[in-house]
Amino acid sequence: MAIAPSDVAPHKATTSEVDTTHLTRSAWALSLGSALEYYDFALYSLASALIFGPLFFPSSSIAMQLILSFGTYFLGFAVRPIGGVVFGALGDRIGRKAVLTITVLLMGVSSTLIGLLPTFHSVGYLAPILLVILRIGQGLGAGAEQAGAAVMMTESAPRNRRGFFASLPFVGVQGGTILAALVYFLMLYGVEDIADTWLWRIPFLCSAAIVGVALYMRLHMKESPTFEKLSAENKRPKSTLKESLACSKKSILTGIGLRMAENGGSSIYQALAISYIAGVVGLRGPVGALTLVVAASVGVVTVLVAGKASDIYGRRAVYRFFAVFQLVVSFPVWYVLSQGELISTIIAITIALGIGTWGMFGAQGALLPELFGSRYRYLGVSISREISAVIAGGIAPLVGALLMGATEWVLGGNPETRIYAWIPIATYLSLLTLITVITAWRMPESLNRDLNSEDDAH
Repeated sequence: MAIAPSDVAPHKATTSEVDTTHLTRSAWALSLGSALEYYDFALYSLASALIFGPLFFPSSSIAMQLILSFGTYFLGFAVRPIGGVVFGALGDRIGRKAVLTITVLLMGVSSTLIGLLPTFHSVGYLAPILLVILRIGQGLGAGAEQAGAAVMMTESAPRNRRGFFASLPFVGVQGGTILAALVYFLMLYGVEDIADTWLWRIPFLCSAAIVGVALYMRLHMKESPTFEKLSAENKRPKSTLKESLACSKKSILTGIGLRMAENGGSSIYQALAISYIAGVVGLRGPVGALTLVVAASVGVVTVLVAGKASDIYGRRAVYRFFAVFQLVVSFPVWYVLSQGELISTIIAITIALGIGTWGMFGAQGALLPELFGSRYRYLGVSISREISAVIAGGIAPLVGALLMGATEWVLGGNPETRIYAWIPIATYLSLLTLITVITAWRMPESLNRDLNSEDDAH
């Protein structure tokens, strides 16, 4: 799986040529934004699985509550391509720093306001309407957040260490996931039904603190060297969307294919699996939150190792390894989840999510930006990430909820038969992962390419 020397361009930069103080400051600023995005992501996925149904859709059956709750979860993903296009285009025109400041503010304010929402019992149908509006705000802000963080760090890092430095903001993803899960673990511990209390609001209100620190740090970041060069040469694009689609169609499709397993797996294990083990298998209480804490803790190491390994062995080899790993463990992991044993459930999700899924995530940091030329890089990465976020990640929990309902119907209408839904769910995950495996074998090697080039990787 090692790459040949001919696949790699010679190094033209060293760590000593880079302002390490600026690089460290940027990594922290971008990590906090990533932490906020995935803190919100984990909060909303946990709340969708455990809380939002009875609070905002109480007139429905339990099954329909879950479908409607995951429907609002999906809506946040559905609008992400819009945010990706709008803010990605702005990022190529007015700068990476300005857009990253806007996106973190939009995400933080939306999440904080969710913690202040009235419930259905207080204001009726206005409650789910307000929830939908704020979920849209979350999705629009998140639409270009991770793309911007990846582009900024990749363009700022030394050429021979891009994979490692571009993985650093993604550690914020694990940090946000751990923080959200720990908060829910502490709240669920000893509480029979958190939806009957006001405690569910606290995690969302805590978003205000994260966004305050992240906003301050981003306002003091420097712009990326690549964008500064484009500005100095007056090469910033004007009609970014049309030109990007015309020039980068192949790279966009490659990015989407690479994300099917990673983003789909992330949503399936963080939202759908938690709902399955709690609502179907019967592992209630803080088990889901505890599982995410353990998986994300392992994920911190995996992300950094994958990023570093991609600098040594190449982006393709590392991405292929983790994609194949996820494909191989899909059915065994979901079988273990169906057994309802606490320790094995935690281990299974940790292996699948913390190693397989987040291994791809760590290798992806520098990979996606390197696929695109300098003029349309932010927009290209945003489109790739957010289209895949809709068709793989956002819809996955909703598809899973429908599969659980369909399993119950096919097997005679007994709710207990929903436990066998692990088979179609594992099949669904395997199909998503197979798309990525095929893409990873067809993609170009992007290691050490010149990021000032206006051409895409070939």
